[in-house]
Amino acid sequence: MGGSGSKAKGVWPFSGSGGDSGSDANEQSLARLKSSRNATPFVFTRRSSLYYDEDGDLAHEFYEETVVTKNGRKKSKLKRIHKNLIPQGIVKLDHPCIHVDFPIVLCEG
Repeated sequence: MGGSGSKAKGVWPFSGSGGDSGSDANEQSLARLKSSRNATPFVFTRRSSLYYDEDGDLAHEFYEETVVTKNGRKKSKLKRIHKNLIPQGIVKLDHPCIHVDFPIVLCEG
């Protein structure tokens, strides 16, 4: 489940500013964290990878069975459907997850 990290520095209020000194950067990050309304390290929703088809069925992928005649023999194949699929959208998580850009080590082994 990669690809959800931010590409730019300073996008998240709890991320460090990069070039500052250690204690000064920590103070600025904490100040940004306290001042922002939506600054939380938790993720409560995500974009679903499921799709609805024309019949209203929900799945990751849809296939259609086609019969191919080759040299007088009938052979059935599965053809993947790419058209007329509607994404499920945003899904609420059962348990909140910690954002991938959260800069604090939670457990050292």
